[in-house]
Amino acid sequence: MDPVTLAFYAVVCGLLGLAGPNLGRPMIRLGIGAAVGLIAAGALPTIRASIGL
Repeated sequence: MDPVTLAFYAVVCGLLGLAGPNLGRPMIRLGIGAAVGLIAAGALPTIRASIGL
């Protein structure tokens, strides 16, 4: 796994989570978004392989 890709998804999703006011306080939203980004980045190679990329 490319650490740059992992960090990129974590930052992007963290910022998106920060924009979601229904999830609670800003630091909680940032943490949720970062976790989603880490999961998405970790799943990306499997998804790419399953669709043949």
